[in-house]
Amino acid sequence: MAVVKSSFLDKVLGRIGRLDKEGLQTVVERLARERHFLETLFNTIDDGVLVADEAGRILYFNQAVTRLIGLQPGAEGQPVARFLPELAWESIARFDAAGGAPVARHELEVQYPRPRFLRLYAAPLDGEGAGSSGVALILHDATEARQKTFEAIESERVQALTLLAASVAHEIGNPLNALHIHLQLMERELKKLRGDQDRMAAGREITRSVTRRPSQADPLRKLSQYLDVAKGEISRLDYIITQFLQALRPASPQLRPVSLNDVVDKTLALLQPELDNRGLTVRRKLARPLPASPLDPTQMQQVLVNLGKNAMHAMTRGGVLTLETGEGADGVWVSVSDTGIGIDREQMARMFEPFYTTKKKGSGLGLMIVQRIVRAHNGRIELESRPGQGTTFRVWLPLHERKPRLLEAPPREPK
Repeated sequence: MAVVKSSFLDKVLGRIGRLDKEGLQTVVERLARERHFLETLFNTIDDGVLVADEAGRILYFNQAVTRLIGLQPGAEGQPVARFLPELAWESIARFDAAGGAPVARHELEVQYPRPRFLRLYAAPLDGEGAGSSGVALILHDATEARQKTFEAIESERVQALTLLAASVAHEIGNPLNALHIHLQLMERELKKLRGDQDRMAAGREITRSVTRRPSQADPLRKLSQYLDVAKGEISRLDYIITQFLQALRPASPQLRPVSLNDVVDKTLALLQPELDNRGLTVRRKLARPLPASPLDPTQMQQVLVNLGKNAMHAMTRGGVLTLETGEGADGVWVSVSDTGIGIDREQMARMFEPFYTTKKKGSGLGLMIVQRIVRAHNGRIELESRPGQGTTFRVWLPLHERKPRLLEAPPREPK
């Protein structure tokens, strides 16, 4: 790919030896003006422009590079790899020396000065491959575009789930109600049958020790047990459908200043009977005092209940459930930790996907609901886990509610 050269430079270089002092001064002044024009242009664009020599040392960078990866004036001469460790400079150098494709494309994530997703384009300066005087790197901030892509994918997924939800509610809801009603009728008839047997035994004046023969009582007891199992499964199906619909049609949070510690205390009071039944230990590590933050206490309690139940199901008898709160620079946080079996990396990458679950009887919707509620609070959720040691979910919530920015009205001109 040939590089388009300046016609002005072509003319000057062709007769450089014949220029007098005034001619050389004119050339230098014009080159200075063009340099100033190019620097102004480069510092205006949003994309970062960074030039490095064949050894990977920085020769030039514009102001956008400072914003994107934190380079400061005086960084010239430093290796590019120092500021972009995620970029394999060796591959760029091999590409430059090979003289193959005119542009190499890379995608990378940086954490400094703040997390960003960058698309990097690298091309030899003179476009001639081997023997070139360096490489030009163009850094494009694709963080917002990537986030919009994720949001679009999630929106399409939710839309598909919404259509499915209407079908599920219609096809399963009605038979489920019918089953529930008939189970109640069966339970009522079973109670009548048991009462009839008691009255028959009393009418025959049988002694109290043999009021009910084991051979007669056992079938009724078994039927009662089977009925309880059926009712439990019906309730579980109803719970799954309710969770499914709630995940697709979340209510907007009613924000008001609330202490996160109060929500933790109410959640633990709700979960305490199940914790005692499972033989689990609870540890409270609540930061006091903790400033109030804008949140919906009902929805946040739902978040902690879901996380707490997941933690309980991950542990055996004797495990430890820890709830901890704290305050950061920009908000407050609450973490739910367990000493269970942990989660491997492959499972962690899919934990917030709908219908994905590691439990035998799970619906795979609890963490999806948690993530939706946290996002509706302008917060974020983090997951840390070590197989065989336990898992920690940490929810961050802002201290102040975000308000929409309004454009200022232009000043009125005096009449």
